[in-house]
Amino acid sequence: MEVKEVEELLNAEETAQKVRRMAYQIFENNYKEKNLIVAGINGEGYTLASEIVDNLRQITDKEIYLAKIVLDKQAEVQPDIKIECDVDTFKKKTVVLVDDVLNTGRTLAYSLRPFLSISLKSLQVAVLVNRDFLQFPIKADYVGYGLSTTLNDHVKVVLSDVEKKGVYLF
Repeated sequence: MEVKEVEELLNAEETAQKVRRMAYQIFENNYKEKNLIVAGINGEGYTLASEIVDNLRQITDKEIYLAKIVLDKQAEVQPDIKIECDVDTFKKKTVVLVDDVLNTGRTLAYSLRPFLSISLKSLQVAVLVNRDFLQFPIKADYVGYGLSTTLNDHVKVVLSDVEKKGVYLF
């Protein structure tokens, strides 16, 4: 088996610039909203959501909520998806669902389920890396970095480790 080298696609500074640009896009598209909810998928998706919220709070004085979506990304079936936030917080609000990489769209599609029973104003999707191998009808409204790769390539986003922060291709 051939071992692939690790290629750094974005370093820590470039990654931070992409996150900041995404925060500005989210703000610009939602400037009329009184408040905004950013919901990150557990793991690096939640870390990305947290960084977007930090950037949004520097840009605006609007009320910005951070929520966590908990699911097993590796499971074929998702029997239980939890939102670690009071569901009433979401009613009639704009929610931005955040994950690190949009690969097939499966994780984001599963993550939509809890929101389908809530009366939202709108639901938007933000990802740091979009690979466009969609098998599910999910489109990202906000993308930090678009990438064309083969199915054999693996993209890893590291945000929670300050020393290794960046986007890598294996």
